[in-house]
Amino acid sequence: MNTPDIDWESIGFNYVATDFNVRCTYKNGSWGKLRICDSPNINISIASSCLHYGQEAFEGIKAFRGHDGQIRIFRLEENAQRLQASCDGLVMPQVPTELFTEAVIQAVKLNERFIPPYESGATLYIRPLIIGVGHLLGVRPAAEYEFIVFTSPISSYFKTGFSATKAGILRGYDRSAPLGTGCYKVGGNYASGMRAGVRIHELGYSSIIYLDPKEKKYIDECGAANFFGIRGDTYITPKSRSILPSITNNSLMQLCRDFGWAVEQRPVPVDELSTFDEAASCGTAAVVCPISQIDDIDTGHSYIIAKDGRPGPKCTKLYNHLRDIQYGRTDDTHGWNTLI
Repeated sequence: MNTPDIDWESIGFNYVATDFNVRCTYKNGSWGKLRICDSPNINISIASSCLHYGQEAFEGIKAFRGHDGQIRIFRLEENAQRLQASCDGLVMPQVPTELFTEAVIQAVKLNERFIPPYESGATLYIRPLIIGVGHLLGVRPAAEYEFIVFTSPISSYFKTGFSATKAGILRGYDRSAPLGTGCYKVGGNYASGMRAGVRIHELGYSSIIYLDPKEKKYIDECGAANFFGIRGDTYITPKSRSILPSITNNSLMQLCRDFGWAVEQRPVPVDELSTFDEAASCGTAAVVCPISQIDDIDTGHSYIIAKDGRPGPKCTKLYNHLRDIQYGRTDDTHGWNTLI
């Protein structure tokens, strides 16, 4: 393979064009055949429902080049199932698991030369998405859809890498409505958080802590990621219909059970932040991002979680063990990896 000339450690979480993407069209009530494209552009109608009414959903997956040279895709079927749930939520046709997995595996194989080397600090990010297309003016589900899978090598989501950062609570913003689309991975949730994200960065914080949109009493999400706290040997993470079910968070909860730790998934009052020994956000892009301090900007109260400003031992153990599984350095006892 002709290895691309890329500085793997410095690319960050940015789009880097690869050779091919994989596409499939839904039309006349059924999915067509997969096709390979070498263009990064999409030619769609100006009246497409994805442009006017937000009918789109997506996923985020990673492929890893392991210590043994083997390529591993992490929790592929779980991502297929979550996209299916998002499709249901936005009245779009489900992408069958078999079609989803075939498209992702094909996209990874076609762009294998862009999978970063082992220990480079980078991975191949995989972005499957589905959009409503065709000529449509009224507010109703589209009749045609495009399913696309593209890839891009990425390095650390945060410039600081695996280190503890500060987060802030802003009560004047909601990520989603209580019975809205918060539990689906759709663009509208991210668009609604952009203003808050810009504001929190202007104030010098790495991410925003959203409180529940109904009562402003409970922790919701941490920017575009799930939140968890650790007290003693107990892993505590919020539960709400307005929170996206994180595959990374689900994996971390299972690891906690494997370690013999307790797991609590329930509403988490904001005042409980003062009782945590450790806290972090988690997601596909960032994996685990420890939090040293959370400032409630509107009330002026600060919750100091890591007094020395460094990641705690349990966050570090979870982060390292999950990455060991993804890179094949330890046994994949739960069968999370798809080997290519």
